[in-house]
Amino acid sequence: MTNLFSVEGRIAVVTGGLGQLGTQFSKSLAEAGARVAIFSRRPVDQSVLDEKFPGLTGNIRVYVASVTDKEALQTATDQLIADWGVPHILVNNAGIDSKPSGSADQNSPFEVYPKKYWDEIIDTNLTGVMLCCQVIGSKMADAGRGSIINVGSIYGIVSPNQALYAYREARDGEPFIKAVSYAASKSGLVNLTRYLGTYWAKKKVRVNLISFGGVKTANFDREFIEAFLERVPMDRQAEIDEYNGVIQFLASDASSYMTGSNVVVDGGFTAW
Repeated sequence: MTNLFSVEGRIAVVTGGLGQLGTQFSKSLAEAGARVAIFSRRPVDQSVLDEKFPGLTGNIRVYVASVTDKEALQTATDQLIADWGVPHILVNNAGIDSKPSGSADQNSPFEVYPKKYWDEIIDTNLTGVMLCCQVIGSKMADAGRGSIINVGSIYGIVSPNQALYAYREARDGEPFIKAVSYAASKSGLVNLTRYLGTYWAKKKVRVNLISFGGVKTANFDREFIEAFLERVPMDRQAEIDEYNGVIQFLASDASSYMTGSNVVVDGGFTAW
């Protein structure tokens, strides 16, 4: 039974593989025996890799490519194929959001929300996934196998609850509105996943989405966490490594009859 979940010897691409969750995905896949190609916007010193992935750097390489740059993605993918071969796994993890600590206009009401922030987030979170699927997914389709895992969010299923952010106005004297662009980008992944799951089904490329809930970090205000947890039946955020299992499940043959699916891992947030 354990062999069903094996990714031993497979080649995986993880976009944004040096970020908070991306590091976890890259590390867990490498620990399970996969060779992991991290697509990063910037070059990375070997010392950084040694620190993030102790004892694993023989199975982890970084290729410089932004998900919004198709030419760079093609160059990186060609080099990866020359080095290791056609990937078996693509984890579309790279993504951005408006920053709570950012300028007020990043978190402004919908009526005056600047188009430049919409463009930035849609370009990375939705168009970037489409481009990675075009470039890398098409190689998988030519090879007649593969698993693409798109990383979504509960805000791709339900709208952000603005009440979670009401404390900001009371505290800072300025309204804080969770922006429309992140939710729109993540909801777009729901149907992009279905589209590609059916489009490539006969070529044995499976395409699935994971919709994550909150993950425990030190980056959130206490008031936000308290309000958020009131809406989570399990009464906690995910630990940083709790999403690794579902990544490996979708990457492996254990999910061989799944495509076009949305796997929700949110502690029950969207069940209420």
